[in-house]
Amino acid sequence: MADAGELGQEAYDKGKDAARVVEQSEAYQWLVKVGLVFYGVVHLLVAWLAVRLALGMRAEGEEASNTGALRSLAESPLGAGLLWVVAVGFFGLVVWQAVSALIGFHEFDGFKRVRKRVSAALRAVVYGVLGVAAARVAAGPGGDQGEDAQQSLSQGLLGLPFGQVLVAAVGLGVIGYGVAQVVKAVRRSFNDDLDTTLSGWPARLAQAGHVGKGIGYGVVGGLFGWAALDADASRAGGLDQALQVVLQQPFGRWLLIALAVGIGAYGIYCFFWARHPKHA
Repeated sequence: MADAGELGQEAYDKGKDAARVVEQSEAYQWLVKVGLVFYGVVHLLVAWLAVRLALGMRAEGEEASNTGALRSLAESPLGAGLLWVVAVGFFGLVVWQAVSALIGFHEFDGFKRVRKRVSAALRAVVYGVLGVAAARVAAGPGGDQGEDAQQSLSQGLLGLPFGQVLVAAVGLGVIGYGVAQVVKAVRRSFNDDLDTTLSGWPARLAQAGHVGKGIGYGVVGGLFGWAALDADASRAGGLDQALQVVLQQPFGRWLLIALAVGIGAYGIYCFFWARHPKHA
């Protein structure tokens, strides 16, 4: 009778075989491209909403965040139908990164391969959250929570034993993600996610995009840290609140516009990524 280790290895081998079958599907590969294109569109919309915030042009209820971008898509002529396509595309990205986490990055050895696969697994979670958010917005009014989700998360964590420590840990994790984006820009390791190597202005655009995204999420992580120090869930917030914090700084309008340009650059980078996604 097989022991638990043998059964676990057998399940893992079957999972790898299934991942390889999925990877060869042409429909799956197109779905990945669609998901990355809309991921870029979301970032471009966030950048535009951030510029409107910087110039004092934002409308009531407008939010410079992923959720705000999805709401903007919901208000387009195609409306909810388009958002359901977006949701399916994001769920396709979940499968893509899950496959990469399971069998990808063979060109790397040891710890680096493990780190790349863990990163892929975390990206799968991020895309899953975006897919759920798109589906909720598509479902109609009241289907999304926007910036309140971050406050609800911090409020729930603060109510637990060692709640402040947990909120601080979330903040450090988000800051770490932001720092990782900046490091990715400096080292140009975004090329590890592509089946080609960017050079010239596309590489510089990708660098600017990763730096802009990294700074934005670094500020989000700082807000969680602030909430942990004050034991005040209202201090926590998502990208929209982080951009408002930037706006309140000296030369905040210009800093925010520069940050918006960086986020927009990341959106354009996603279009290159859609043309050259790296499969396991």
